[in-house]
Formats: sequence, structure tokens, C-alpha cells
Amino acid sequence: MHDQLKLLALFSLTALGFTQDKPSRQVLPAFVQILINQTKNQPVWTPPASIYQYTYKGKTVYYLSARCCDIPSTLFAENGQVLCSPSGGFAGSGDGKCIDFFSARTDEALIWQDSRRNRKTI
Repeated sequence: MHDQLKLLALFSLTALGFTQDKPSRQVLPAFVQILINQTKNQPVWTPPASIYQYTYKGKTVYYLSARCCDIPSTLFAENGQVLCSPSGGFAGSGDGKCIDFFSARTDEALIWQDSRRNRKTI
């Protein structure tokens, strides 16, 4: 009986979509899953890559964090269209196409964060 309960609990968690690197339980748009897979096939970013969902100007958007330093972040529409780069780049303020993003965004939800770690060799 105890083993059956363990199996049922494991099945339930799996069915809800819990994984180490995907905290969200919702069904993701296909392009978000593609972004996750592409990022996992790259070396680990510093800081680790993350994707957040927000409401911005009344629409659902997805924010992909900046890879590092001067590389811009990317804001996507719900259909996968690139809207802008809210931050990053040489000046650090993105491409200037959505300067109000950080002050106007609401309903933050972490969709995915890369759980891999950089391994330094000595």
C-alpha cells in the first residue's frame, strides 16, 4: 500500500509538469519550449537563463533574461514575435522600444530558470 501511495504521488507530480528547471505548471507556447531547449543546448549563462511571463499593456508577454553583460534581454509577444529588448546592450537600457516595460509590467510568473551550474576547473 505504501509503495502504491509513493507511485501515485510521483505520477501526480509528473502529470502536473513539475520538473527541476520548470517551476510553472501551465502549458507553454511552443516557442517558449523551443527557447528553453535552445538555451539548454548552450553553455550555462552567467547569470543563469530565465524566462518570466508578465502582463504588459494588457497582453501576455515572455521575458528572456540577458545572457551576460552587453547582450540584450528579449521580450516576446504571446505568439513568439520579438517586441523589444528591455535591457542590456552597451548602454544597458536595451533598444529603447519598450522603455516603460519594467515599470508597467504586472503579474510576474517565473516560467523557467536554468538549473545547470557552471563548473570551474582548477
